Amino acid sequence: MPAAPIKFEKFQATDDADCQRRIIAAKEKLGKRLVILGHHYQHESVYRHADYTGDSLKLSRYTENLDAEYIVFLGVHFMAEVADILSRPEQIAILPDLAAGCSMADMANLAKVERSYRELNKVLNFDEQITPITYINSAADLKAFCGEHGGIVCTSTNAPKILEWGFAQREKVLFFPDQNLGRWSGYKMGIPLEQMPVWDPDQPLGGLTVEQIKNAKILLWKGHCAVHQMFRLQNIEKFRAEHPDGFVISHPEAPFEVCQHSDYVGSTEYILKTISDAPANTKWLVGTELNLVNRLAEQMKAEGKLVQFMSHVVCECSTMARIDPQHLAWVLENLVEGKVVNQIKVPAHEAKLAKLTLDRMLAAS
Repeated sequence: MPAAPIKFEKFQATDDADCQRRIIAAKEKLGKRLVILGHHYQHESVYRHADYTGDSLKLSRYTENLDAEYIVFLGVHFMAEVADILSRPEQIAILPDLAAGCSMADMANLAKVERSYRELNKVLNFDEQITPITYINSAADLKAFCGEHGGIVCTSTNAPKILEWGFAQREKVLFFPDQNLGRWSGYKMGIPLEQMPVWDPDQPLGGLTVEQIKNAKILLWKGHCAVHQMFRLQNIEKFRAEHPDGFVISHPEAPFEVCQHSDYVGSTEYILKTISDAPANTKWLVGTELNLVNRLAEQMKAEGKLVQFMSHVVCECSTMARIDPQHLAWVLENLVEGKVVNQIKVPAHEAKLAKLTLDRMLAAS
């Protein structure tokens, strides 16, 4: 009878320093059979072990071309799903802690999206008039829904391009689950705010009138990122008062008024590049997740750059933070023993449709 996997309980009380040594040792033993992907929002204690780092789009591109047997994702559930969908069938995608989800992704589930599809069909012909676009921060079954209905996936890097693609297919877009990204991207394309109403999936007709639906260009799903939603205009005003020569840069998941009053708005990759390429001794207020900002602030000290986090309260992504050295050491030592724990496997039919939307996105980006 095969030996059972090592239980996580054996790692729960292990201190970080011991975990670091064990992670390094396991990586050496696994060699090229293993690749670790790390999202920018991960804590430094695990991020340091990533072979490739990036935002969702960059990591998606990496996943397509990996030869490793095991792909361990330092991120959240939907990211590991994307890794499974884009990798070859024999490759194994692993998420160190299955509880690492995404509260924004959970704001749009398949039942609500399908109900919205039926509601919208009362007013117009969805499959002829609406392109469904899901942010990559969503479950695989929503990506599959978009695949089935002529839609596509976007990231914060390529959202404007993907919206253009969507409008080239049909006259309207249903954008889920993040209203802030959809609104900012539409606004930058010149779409009036009144043509981007919020669709509340828990209300009949999304809480809108028939006229509002017919006049809409983008129907924005009532969803948001809890971390980015914490940023306020007052944070920007305070920074500008203290540093009149400073710059404000925000992620498009931030509230609309925060993006409006920022000097720059873009994805995590864009934020990193903009600040890294900026002249020495410049000052920056950054509206995105805390781990990225702290790492960037430390890296920029040598150039005399001041990098400040936008909120006065801690805004760490609590689900990203679930990926800790203990969970990483646990999954890697199991792999050394030939045991796979926490594999992420998207059902074949769902994966096929979801891959269609991801392939469309990568081709359009």
